[in-house]
Amino acid sequence: MKSIKYLILTLTISLISCDTDEFLNPLPDTVVVEESFFQTDADVEAGIIGIYDALQGVNENTETNIGDFNRGVQFEHLLTEHRTDNTRNATLEGSKSDFHRYVVDANNVESEDYYASMYEVIFRANNMFRFIEIADSGNQARYTAEIKFLRAYAYFKLVRLFGDVPLVTEVLLPEDKETLFTRVSSDQIYAQIIEDLTEAVNVLDNTQKARASRAAAQGILAKVYMSQSTPNYTAAKSLCEDIINSGSFSLESNFSDVFYNELNDEIIFAIQYAFGNTLESQSFSSEFTSFVRQGREDGQNIVNDNLVSAFAAFGGDRGPQSFINLGSSIEVIKFLPEGSDVTVSPPTYGDNARNAGNDYIALRYADVLLLHVEASIGSGTSTTDAAALQSFQMVRDRAFPATAPNSVSSVSKEELLNERRVELAFENQRWFDLLRFGVAESVLGAHSDEMGYIFSGRDLLLPIPAREINLSDGLLTQNPGY
Repeated sequence: MKSIKYLILTLTISLISCDTDEFLNPLPDTVVVEESFFQTDADVEAGIIGIYDALQGVNENTETNIGDFNRGVQFEHLLTEHRTDNTRNATLEGSKSDFHRYVVDANNVESEDYYASMYEVIFRANNMFRFIEIADSGNQARYTAEIKFLRAYAYFKLVRLFGDVPLVTEVLLPEDKETLFTRVSSDQIYAQIIEDLTEAVNVLDNTQKARASRAAAQGILAKVYMSQSTPNYTAAKSLCEDIINSGSFSLESNFSDVFYNELNDEIIFAIQYAFGNTLESQSFSSEFTSFVRQGREDGQNIVNDNLVSAFAAFGGDRGPQSFINLGSSIEVIKFLPEGSDVTVSPPTYGDNARNAGNDYIALRYADVLLLHVEASIGSGTSTTDAAALQSFQMVRDRAFPATAPNSVSSVSKEELLNERRVELAFENQRWFDLLRFGVAESVLGAHSDEMGYIFSGRDLLLPIPAREINLSDGLLTQNPGY
């Protein structure tokens, strides 16, 4: 999947306006007439791959006009990691520095881009449902489940970051503008996500890592169950145990191999990129550099001292394989561009850092093991469940091999949150963890006081982009406080 630039497909219906087209039913650079293109099973599969292409996004180094090219998940660290106590931007200049200081407004271009990117995934998914019957009969159920997984994945991102959002499950006509722009309750969004992922669980297998799989759907669904206003911990625990008992996944013995031996045994779902290919590469890896700047800007995901202390207390071997202290900056090394060598002074980053090929890891086995512990704790404060303790110990033993086996008799919520923080640092999980654990306001309030920021309850949701509200003629409403 890395080596092909996929066709981005148009809709053949009439649309509301040029600006609305770009958001509601995004237009591609290459126009094809769908009815003439979709003739075979291979054509349908190519269209489905185009949905993944929307998640992959466009490298900012390749196309610098942020208003015209959706970045997919390539800006996700700004909307997630930067809004926690983990990382920050190296500079106070520009809209990318708004996130770590909690000053994002409705005109922020990166937030708008992410919102539009996820809806591009959704609309490409909805569009492909129209052509399923062209596929071979033996593939139709699998293709349908794969499309639903991708739609659910995008909606799960949106509902946790923006709250109530429009729910669209089919290609709509211009007269359906009210549906296109009316926000529905988060509970309705979650119900659709659960329906879509449940079908994916029931139909898919585990033969894929860079495409939807049964385990990927199970792992995401487990998070969904625990993210709802009324969590379903029992269902989440069962899903995690099914992944564990499948025998399809295992922890890499070397923590660094998780990130540099791509699609390894620990990876459950990853969004792939290709080094040096301007159409298939990503730029976020280069933007994580600052001491010797490789990106277009002064450095993102600069590690906070608070996280360095957490690694010292709980990280074990993970610290030296997650970040490096270069004196003037503490930088992420989980996703170093190809050709990097940070052991020399000054560090080097190869010949093409801005066209990096590091995969975006959406779900891995260590995450699932710790989700298993979380589901076992449930609404309580700790767990002594033997299976959950074994899951926790597996992650801990890799981090502390010198003292393994690191047996534990119980795991508290606080211990688990600390473990998830150092295990999954810089993988865009911390924000969502804080929300699920119900401690976002307290943790981020204390962090803001320490850093001199101003954080309030309104910052638990990002603003609905002003551009979309304007396009809706007032149908789309704004989150409180913006």
